[in-house]
Amino acid sequence: MTEDTTDFGFEQVSPAEKTRRVRAVFESVAPSYDVMNDLMSGGLHRLWKRFALMHTGLRPGGKVLDLAGGTGDIAQGLARQVGPEGEVVLADINPAMLGVGRDRAIDAGLGGRIRITTANAECLPFPDAHFDCVTIGFGLRNVTHKDQALKEMRRVLAPGGRALVLEFSRPNPLLAPAYDLYSFKVLPQLGRWVAKDADSYRYLAESIRKHPDQDTLAAMMETAGFDHVRYYNLTGGIVALHVGYAL
Repeated sequence: MTEDTTDFGFEQVSPAEKTRRVRAVFESVAPSYDVMNDLMSGGLHRLWKRFALMHTGLRPGGKVLDLAGGTGDIAQGLARQVGPEGEVVLADINPAMLGVGRDRAIDAGLGGRIRITTANAECLPFPDAHFDCVTIGFGLRNVTHKDQALKEMRRVLAPGGRALVLEFSRPNPLLAPAYDLYSFKVLPQLGRWVAKDADSYRYLAESIRKHPDQDTLAAMMETAGFDHVRYYNLTGGIVALHVGYAL
């Protein structure tokens, strides 16, 4: 990778081309995204997100940003934590995903408590030190300039707040062969059968492999200005939750 290119799965493309392609991927998969999450993870994604929600530190009346929040399942959990008096912003760069998130929030009776905002993670339209918590679940690996997104998360986080990064990571080496077989053989087939789009799910598998491992991401968060960064491996390291504080 050079300064003029970035990863799109296993390909090298320009940053602008990555942005365009990622947008196309999520426009394609938006209608079936939640069903595919259940199928791909055997429902485990719900447990991973529940674990993340246990680490928000939020209280009723808190302010929270769910970044790259897509269809909004994490945002719904955050809305229940902060209550009617709190502020929850569901932000994503992709309007198609946000449309699904808006509909799901309304169906859950939370439509009036979750504000929907189209936003680029690298240039957030929010003031400094505004949120008590910022979350990003399975979205950071799709951001072109991850270091810039982390800096923006830190900028909008109020003193004493925390950021949660829930993302696929590096599994235990004993799991790696089976995990690779599943990712590159089974996952695209599921995408073809359910979402009618094998290529998008092949990209998602490749993007996981190109994402920084646990220690590298922790170091990136520290460089971005987070304090006391720690991470928790889930399901043998297939997923990791990174937590960083603003002190």
